Amino acid sequence: MSQVSTALPQSAPSHRFALAALILGGAAIGGSPIFVRLSEVGPMATGFWRVALAFFPIYIFSLIKGGATGPKPETWADRGMLILPGVILAVDLITWHLSITITSVANATLLANLAPVFVTIIGVLFMGAAVTRVFVVGLVLAIAGVVILKGGPAALGQGDLRGDGGAVLAAVAYALYILAIGRLRTRFDTVRIMLWSTASAAVCLFPFGFFVEGHLLPTTAYGWAMVFGLAFISHASGQVAITYALAYLPAAFSSLTLLLQPVVAAILAWILLSEPIGPMQAIGGLVVLAGIMIARRG
Repeated sequence: MSQVSTALPQSAPSHRFALAALILGGAAIGGSPIFVRLSEVGPMATGFWRVALAFFPIYIFSLIKGGATGPKPETWADRGMLILPGVILAVDLITWHLSITITSVANATLLANLAPVFVTIIGVLFMGAAVTRVFVVGLVLAIAGVVILKGGPAALGQGDLRGDGGAVLAAVAYALYILAIGRLRTRFDTVRIMLWSTASAAVCLFPFGFFVEGHLLPTTAYGWAMVFGLAFISHASGQVAITYALAYLPAAFSSLTLLLQPVVAAILAWILLSEPIGPMQAIGGLVVLAGIMIARRG
């Protein structure tokens, strides 16, 4: 993973812009639990609409760019590698949404946000990535902040082992998604990667929403607004920004920055759902930010 483990100098404008895109992408995805919670259809159907509706603005943007979307896949292996992140993302959404219905929301969110740990472990063991001690300290601190944000270690005892296992599997899947996107960004344009991966994720999620849940279509304008918001804000905007950033930033650091998601989700829940932010949530959010800043120096 040497292509994605070597960042550009901090003074490079592209590096600073990529960091801004990564933070904005993480913030956009941080709103996804709110849309999922307010959706009129089941979690699988909501996941399908998330990627199916997002495909259209990405496709329109690809038509506008025309030949500026970079190299095209030349072999079946290339096409398979472009499809793979979407399949992995579908696994991530299915396991995480299922874990929410089985275990506590705190456990599902906390364990699913272990993805940076798995990105770092997989990158170091199998892809030759290099991390510093300072980065590891920042990683541990940021994870500790998420634990505090979600109610501390005692909150883990309120869950279900099956749901907790599903959330951990979701974290592994998202780690693989980040690493796959990071590798693809060394060869293909952001729009091309998102076009293929979004389409493949929609194909994988459709049978779960249609056959398993049996209720695919929202029934009101409000319900459609929730899935459109999830598709356009969280996926089309958030995932595109993250995919762009992975061409310039190490995958391990990029996944760590995405721990901003539970912080953003807590703030949005406070604003939109009147869920109060207590002292523990505030401290946890600050610890997450401190961990990310330390990891950035590493």
